[in-house]
This record gives sequence, structure tokens and C-alpha cells, in this order.
Amino acid sequence: MLLSGDDLSFYYNLLLQWLKQPGFPALFTVSFLASTVVPVGSEWLLAIMLLNGYNPAAAVFTASAGNTLGACTNWLIGRYSNTWLFERLCRITNHQRQRAEAWYNKYGLLSLLFSWLPVVGDPLCLVGGLLNVRFTSFLLLVVSGKFLRYAVTAWLTLKIAGISS
Repeated sequence: MLLSGDDLSFYYNLLLQWLKQPGFPALFTVSFLASTVVPVGSEWLLAIMLLNGYNPAAAVFTASAGNTLGACTNWLIGRYSNTWLFERLCRITNHQRQRAEAWYNKYGLLSLLFSWLPVVGDPLCLVGGLLNVRFTSFLLLVVSGKFLRYAVTAWLTLKIAGISS
């Protein structure tokens, strides 16, 4: 059964309303989407939640888990897809892919520590799958980089706001 335009609009608006409510499910979802080809950032929601008194450790863990799962999705796409999926569905241009491959060739497996970077991070995860990087190695490096990013973001947010955790 296909959804009509009105149904899609209803669910899209429902999702937007849900995401406007700060909370762990919204943080997980936004962090997941931020690590895919959806052009959205997640640090802003983490900062809002911390400023509203959410537990910093739980917020960092939630954001890291969502973002890592998005990166794993990219790895799976790289591992099991073709050029059409890269270029059309994922909107990863040939130039971005070549840039990510160059990073990988220059820095090797450790380049995956930089999967949190804008522009090159998502293609790095795709290339990791494309080049058959062992999933356990991929996961360890990606989790480390993403956790560090959210931990630093949380620390800076709390420090600037003068909140001690």
C-alpha cells in the first residue's frame, strides 16, 4: 500500500514536531540522520539538551550511538551497493568519493577516526565499506571519533554556559 501525498505530508509534519521536542529519541534520530546523506547537524540539539539540564553522559552516549549507527549504514551501503546508489540515492559525487579514497589511501585505516568531519566523513564511511574494511575495525575507529566529537561538544557547551557536570 502506497501512501498518498497527504499521508506523507502528515507523517513528515508529525516527524518535524517530534524532532522539535528535545529528548533522547530526538537526539538519537537527528544524530543518525546527521551521519547519513541528510543535510542536518546534531550538535545544536545536544547543546540545547545540555543547557536544559539533561544528563551529559547520557546525551553524549545517545548522540554517539545514533551517529555511529548512521555511519554503519553508510558502511553497509558502500559494502553492498553500486555506483548508481552512491551517486543518485546517496548524493555522493564521484569527486567526494575520490577525495575520501585519497584520505583513506594517505592515512590508511586511521582515516576512519575522522568520519565525524563534515563533507568527507560520510564518504569515508562509504569507502570503508567499498574497500571491505573489517567491520569490527571500522566500528572501533568510528565510535572513537564520534564519541570524542560529542564529548568535546558537550564539554565546551557546559564550560561556556558555566555549568559544572
